[in-house]
Amino acid sequence: MGQPNVRERLVEASLDVFQSLGFNGSSVQDLTDAAGVPKGSFYNHFAGKEDLALAALALYIERSGVEVLRDKRLQPIERLKRHFRTNWKTAKDRGYKAGCYLGTMSSEIADTHEKSREAFLGVFRAWTGLIAEAIGEAQAKGDIAQAGDPALLARFVLNAWQGTLVRMKVVRSEEPLKDFNTLVFDVLLK
Repeated sequence: MGQPNVRERLVEASLDVFQSLGFNGSSVQDLTDAAGVPKGSFYNHFAGKEDLALAALALYIERSGVEVLRDKRLQPIERLKRHFRTNWKTAKDRGYKAGCYLGTMSSEIADTHEKSREAFLGVFRAWTGLIAEAIGEAQAKGDIAQAGDPALLARFVLNAWQGTLVRMKVVRSEEPLKDFNTLVFDVLLK
C-alpha cells in the first residue's frame, strides 16, 4: 500500500486537530500544516472545514470499535463491555485529553452547522441501535433483569458514556469509567 494521498492525510490529521483545537479554534492552515500538505490543496478536496470534519467523522466511526457490538460470537453484555473498554482505552492512550470525536464535534457545532447536526444525529441513532440490539438480546436471554425498553436503556447508556468521556478529560483518570461500569453493568443492566 502506498503513501496516503493528500485527502487521506488531511482527514487523518484533522481528527487530532479538531479534537485538540476544536472546530472553531482550528484554521485551514492548522489542518494543512498538521497534514503536511500545501494550504492551497485543501480546497481541491473539500468545500470547507465542515466537509473535512464530516470525512473525519467517517474515519473516526470506522475506528471506533462498533464492530464488536455486531460480533454474535460474544454474549451481548460482553459485546457492550468490550465496546466501551475499547473506547476508554483510546481516551486513556491520548492521556484523557480527547474524548469522543462525535461528542466533541456535536457539542461545538451541532447548533450552527445543520448538515453536521444531521450527520451526528444519524451516527448517534445507529450507535444507539447497536447498543439497543445487544440489550434486547441480553433481556431475551435473561441475562438482564431490567425489563425496560431496550431503545430507552441504550439512549441512557450512550448519554452516560458521553458524560463519562467529558469527566475523564477533566479528572484525567479512569475514575469516571469505573463509575460508568458500576452503574451500567452492576445496576442498570444487571
